Amino acid sequence: MQVCQRHAVTTYGTGRRVLVLAHGYGCDKNMWQRFIPLLADRYRIICYDLMGCGGSDLSYYDRKRYDTLDGHADDLIAILDEMGIQNAVLAGHSVSAMTVALVANKRPDLVESLAMICPSPSFINAGDYVGGFERADIDNLLETLDANYLGWSSEMAPAIMGTPHMPEMGETLSNSFCQADPDIARHFAHVTFLADHRHDVKKVSQETLVLQCRDDVIVPPEVGDWMKTNMTNADLVVLDAMGHCPHISYPAETAAALEAFLSAA
Repeated sequence: MQVCQRHAVTTYGTGRRVLVLAHGYGCDKNMWQRFIPLLADRYRIICYDLMGCGGSDLSYYDRKRYDTLDGHADDLIAILDEMGIQNAVLAGHSVSAMTVALVANKRPDLVESLAMICPSPSFINAGDYVGGFERADIDNLLETLDANYLGWSSEMAPAIMGTPHMPEMGETLSNSFCQADPDIARHFAHVTFLADHRHDVKKVSQETLVLQCRDDVIVPPEVGDWMKTNMTNADLVVLDAMGHCPHISYPAETAAALEAFLSAA
């Protein structure tokens, strides 16, 4: 089976510039549906499902391969190689922001620039670094998730979305969480919340948009400040938006910030 088939790749638009969208934890490529129409007339947009998510071929999910984000980075590299794409703009949401950073470091020929939407190189506080959580907090979160994934999903999704004034947004994320394979979701949660990619983002040389929301229960503002300070070529933009998924709940504002960055780049 071809790589693109395994990852349920879909394309939109016919623009000269290629924009690749990589979804976050508990999601799939459908989470970009409110965002894509805002840019499809100016970019060739590529969406795909991370292995183990959405319409990907779950038979290819290898726990050893995906014990780190390198497996997901290698998947994206394989997709771009199979499609013959170079110099793409890679946009990654949440954990996939770290995946696109790994791709940029491994294969700089494939990457024109990066957009990191609500990224966090490490969720765990360490010394002067503020990730937002103590290690005990993350351990408790993972224990709860391991014990009752569906219950955790129903409770956490609305909090992660962070839009109580738009409850349908929380329902969208909750439904996505609940459709995921529980065993894969539990495994991916450990990879997501225990990883530390601070050294990797420091190596990124491409122009990078770091896009945060002013109020995000998962990623505190200190993370964006750290990335702005420690990355070689990062532009930090804070949206006047709430939650961890602005491409879903605030698609117009997110698309406008991305397009302004790409126009300047």
